[in-house]
Amino acid sequence: MSKLPLADLAARIPAGAMLALPPDNSLTAAEFARALVRAGARDLHLLGVPVSGYATDLLIGAGCVARVTTSAVTLGEAGLAPRFAAAVRAGTLAVTDATCPAIHTALQAAEKGVPFMPLRGVIGSDILAHRPDWKIIDNPFADGPDPLLLIPAIAPDFAAFHAVCADEAGNVYVGRRRELATIAHAARRVLVTVERIVPGNLLEDERMAAGTINGVYVEAVAVAARGAWPSALLDEYPADAAHLMDYAKLARSADGFATYLATHVLPDTARAA
Repeated sequence: MSKLPLADLAARIPAGAMLALPPDNSLTAAEFARALVRAGARDLHLLGVPVSGYATDLLIGAGCVARVTTSAVTLGEAGLAPRFAAAVRAGTLAVTDATCPAIHTALQAAEKGVPFMPLRGVIGSDILAHRPDWKIIDNPFADGPDPLLLIPAIAPDFAAFHAVCADEAGNVYVGRRRELATIAHAARRVLVTVERIVPGNLLEDERMAAGTINGVYVEAVAVAARGAWPSALLDEYPADAAHLMDYAKLARSADGFATYLATHVLPDTARAA
């Protein structure tokens, strides 16, 4: 595991990469997304696990994203994700629709090293008409007709999330958000921002081990204080609902979004220009 400055962490994401991001109610990599904007990221394929929020909308608005695969893009109580909606209306963003169980199933398949996994509950829905890569078969172990949906594995090029802490060996504490372990196991490369680096080994602490991702899955870590903001981070700090509401209002227009970037995302030199 490497400990890097945040800008160097963001620089590891090449154009065209598939990047898996957790939603706003999980350990969202908000400061990492802002760093990607500053780095001029382009043509990304974002995977919402299983839905997308602030970080995805920000990256879309900044012109960093070519495609999104997700079950939804929403700001929750702040309403519709405005730059996502604008990009869809303009035809500048490709969207692959999914369901929450399907995305988790696809990542679990990659985690297990198998090409697909079966899923129930989607057969009969309209989404199948738009997902020719999902296949229906008969359960080979059933005595009679028993259709199953096969979901192909998704192994993202990168996964990024924000966590409370990492130790010196690169083990990362995610607490009760154990779905982050599935993302880390499925992705080819994992980049993590944390509030702080702690001494010792988290996996040797019985109180911390169950909520810790082994550092063998983590390529690099950067310290980014309040890196999930404006989302919440476990018991560290609450969501900034007022800021999300302000973002939603500003981002309804291109000019308002530009004002948001200049105020909250871009470096001082860019703001001055």
